[in-house]
Amino acid sequence: MGMGFTIEPADTQEIQPLREQYRREMDCQIIHDSLHARPGWTASFLIKSASRAIGYGSVAKGGPWSEMPAVFEFFLRPDFRLEAFEIFRAFLDECRATRMEVQSNDQLITVMLHTFARDITSEKILFRDHQTTTLVRPGAAVRKTEPGDIGMFESLGFDARADWVLDFDGRLAGAGGVLYHYNPPYGDVFMAIAESFRRRGLGSLLVQELKRVCREGGHVPAARCRTDNIASRRTLQRAGFVPCGHILTGRLCPA
Repeated sequence: MGMGFTIEPADTQEIQPLREQYRREMDCQIIHDSLHARPGWTASFLIKSASRAIGYGSVAKGGPWSEMPAVFEFFLRPDFRLEAFEIFRAFLDECRATRMEVQSNDQLITVMLHTFARDITSEKILFRDHQTTTLVRPGAAVRKTEPGDIGMFESLGFDARADWVLDFDGRLAGAGGVLYHYNPPYGDVFMAIAESFRRRGLGSLLVQELKRVCREGGHVPAARCRTDNIASRRTLQRAGFVPCGHILTGRLCPA
């Protein structure tokens, strides 16, 4: 092997300087960024060469990943990527993950996914903001959620975290919000329209207004939806979002 390296368990603080480099290189919303802040949800490993930190890898092991731990971040300083395959193989031997779950707009780990994993599938499509739209729908109005709205959320299939609602002809038709627990400055737009109000352009109007709220707060809107949800894909695109990647999962193979 062209160089010697070591891989050792590390806490979140030890890998933080490398994670900041990773964030800058990604330059997009990182879907699993907040996992590091949840105690017990991740296991991270510091990669060193001659005592110098050259990279790290992280495994999700809490919550949905408790039964199937998954590699979700892998970063190497650019000048050490000539040995990326060898280092990643050694990292897999050390971390003992059984799956990978990655963003396709992370080029390095996506190459590792297609090299070391099988049964690869796309779970979600990622979207970035591309255009400011000026959609208008007569009879529709977006406003802040009021206490009386929340009692109707469950029956209409709305997320309890929604802090904005859409009224249509005086009736509650949709709800949504923006989540900010991702890497700054990104905010994740989410929304739902009640079944009886769908196919009227109300979803795109609500997304448009949530994007505006996000940007007015100094954040950058982003979104995602399931790969097979054609209606959501069209809604996001009409509101100015464009596809930028996938969440890919795969089963790791024994060495």
